[in-house]
Amino acid sequence: MAHDYLIIGAGPAGLQLAAHLERDGRDYAVLERGSGPGTFFTRYPRHRTLISINKVHTGYSDPEKRLRMDWNSILSDDPALLFTRYSDRYFPAADDLVRYLADYAAATGVRVHYDTEAVRISRDDDGFTVVDQNGQQWQAARLVMTTGVSQLHVPPIPGIEHVERYDTFDTDPASFTDQRVLVIGKGNSGFETADSLVEHAAVVHLAGPHSVKLAWQTHYVGHLRAVNNNFLDTYQLKSENAVLDGTIELIEPRPGGGFRIRFRYARTVEKLRELEYDRIIACTGFRFDASVFDESCRPALVIDDRFPEQTPAFESTTVPGLYFAGTVTQQRDFKKSTSGFIHGFRYGVRALHRILAARHHDTPWPSTELAPSPEAITDALVARVNRSSALWQQFAVIGDVVTVSGGSARYEEEVPVAYLADGGLGPAEHRFVATLEYGPDHDTVDPFDISIPRVAENDAANAHDASYLHPVVRYYRDGTLAGTHHLAENLENTWDLPEVHQQPLVVFVKECLAGA
Repeated sequence: MAHDYLIIGAGPAGLQLAAHLERDGRDYAVLERGSGPGTFFTRYPRHRTLISINKVHTGYSDPEKRLRMDWNSILSDDPALLFTRYSDRYFPAADDLVRYLADYAAATGVRVHYDTEAVRISRDDDGFTVVDQNGQQWQAARLVMTTGVSQLHVPPIPGIEHVERYDTFDTDPASFTDQRVLVIGKGNSGFETADSLVEHAAVVHLAGPHSVKLAWQTHYVGHLRAVNNNFLDTYQLKSENAVLDGTIELIEPRPGGGFRIRFRYARTVEKLRELEYDRIIACTGFRFDASVFDESCRPALVIDDRFPEQTPAFESTTVPGLYFAGTVTQQRDFKKSTSGFIHGFRYGVRALHRILAARHHDTPWPSTELAPSPEAITDALVARVNRSSALWQQFAVIGDVVTVSGGSARYEEEVPVAYLADGGLGPAEHRFVATLEYGPDHDTVDPFDISIPRVAENDAANAHDASYLHPVVRYYRDGTLAGTHHLAENLENTWDLPEVHQQPLVVFVKECLAGA
């Protein structure tokens, strides 16, 4: 059976893209190997608590602003399809997300074929052919992979095949009672695992080659979150636990049970040491599984072959017509923004839908007409930066665009800035792009160190040096960057003070349009 689109995977990204296609009456099908949507979340995280926040009580009545604090809802035209209706917990249970995704699929009427696993994908001049586990063939002109990072990333450590793995180990803490345990990996899964063991294990060590990075400093939510960092307390307060910075060079099973490792420290005089453990767990992250593709359409992989390489339109750089949505799109903003997470990639999914509509259905990016005056442009930009959830969540990655040409102006919302830079919206004489961004060195400064000087709140004159999240408006003349304006940061994230935010922006827009 042939379709315009085949979507592989019925997780959050696959369901949302299917809902957009369903609403527009497109010809598509979704193939899901599980018996229901969101299969990944029936197993992960292993300790069953999400670290994506679910702030139900925000003080906002505007549903768009409420989405700034809701990291689990996916987008739809139904205001009732919100995850915040499923749990009051700030860090909710993974099972609640599974239940929400099942209800989303039912409410939107998306066409998902469950228990259908894609086992081989090929491509010819007519498009893609997907063969499922029963030998049935599915054809489509375009293929969208939304399968996430489903394969455990196993680093090349000699002997690592002998250790337990995050995806399969027994999570019952009692099974580790009085044991010495090594956890390989210093990300959230590693700390989540270590934290679960501190009440039973005699000793817990976490090891990895890189320094621990804290999300509250880097603003990258994939770095170590505060909800998982209690283990650092047990380390620094001498409770028999430790975080080891360095490289494991060898893992050897001991004849009587347990393991001996050869560990090379990263920063001490003592460079090499042998350590012994009763159990070792690899919590080393996940990667995209490209094994399903044959040679006719195997996409190029990057970042240690963990993610498919993508164009600004979320298309494979080497396989035309092969698109990606969901957590794998973090390849575009790896460890810088939020495309690896629901609250980020949901806007990427909507952008991909608009890109596909423009490329294949003669549907231009949605826009509204705007008076071409500096005051009207400023009012529109200020209103959006104060309300938009997309700009808030996808900082520096998605922006709003005002195009001025031929005596008229139009406003286009939620455009990936890389897609715009790649010519996705076509040429224009005047173009303003508004994003929300942190300062360039925001991840190198301790935000709690009051001895470090920082720009004052609502300081319009020095807004360009602001380190906290704030609006940035860039002006492009004939596609070339010709000016940048920063709006002053504000404690309440409200950027609409007439003399501080609006009037300086009016002056900037006026000068740009006048060619100053």
